[in-house]
Amino acid sequence: MATSVVLVDDDDLFRESLGRNLVDAGYAVRDFAKGAAALDHLLAGSPANLVILDWRMPEMNGIEVLKRIRGANLEVPAIFLTALTDQIYEEAALATGAIDFVEKSRSFSILEKRIGLILDGAKARSAANSNEADSVTLGPLSLKLKISRATWREVPVELTLTEFKIVCRLAELAGQDVSYREIYDLVHGAGFLAGAGPEGFRANVRTFVKRIRQKFRDADPSFDQIGNYAGFGYRWKAEEGLH
Repeated sequence: MATSVVLVDDDDLFRESLGRNLVDAGYAVRDFAKGAAALDHLLAGSPANLVILDWRMPEMNGIEVLKRIRGANLEVPAIFLTALTDQIYEEAALATGAIDFVEKSRSFSILEKRIGLILDGAKARSAANSNEADSVTLGPLSLKLKISRATWREVPVELTLTEFKIVCRLAELAGQDVSYREIYDLVHGAGFLAGAGPEGFRANVRTFVKRIRQKFRDADPSFDQIGNYAGFGYRWKAEEGLH
């Protein structure tokens, strides 16, 4: 069965052109001019392996569509494909649960490569999840792996799927420094370059970690388990390993 892509963009010509390219590349495409119609399609249980969203759309913009998708606990990967280039939009998209943020000016071959990496990563994670334990603990941290839920001192911490993956990796390597690049690759797949220049991905990682820290502090104001190694990355400050 062909990989199913939901494409949402109010620009009819762009949507038609991109949809045709995706079909030619072997994807099954359902396209929508409005976010509400796409959301109804997804919430009705229609199959989707990937969602491609424009940001600026009438009535319901792309970020609101993604918030509602995540609010419904749908874990389908989402990419923003937009003409907006300011870093603030990229950070907002990633913080809401998008997997990637690609400028519309990029060639289709670049988008296709990114889609391939994202879908390959999703398959690998699914296979790994089928063989792992249901839950792990690290001191006051508890991670429910099958349902991607975290608690800290028995208080739920409402992490997005992406944030949960980052916490899992930091906890798995508790006491060790984890690089910006490794954290970024958890989200996007190895080899992506994002932001301004080859080191631009660091800003994305900082945004993720800032939000993660705040969510844990909402549960426990004294939370201070995530340390940073300036210029390199972050570490989960713990003396005992996951079990």
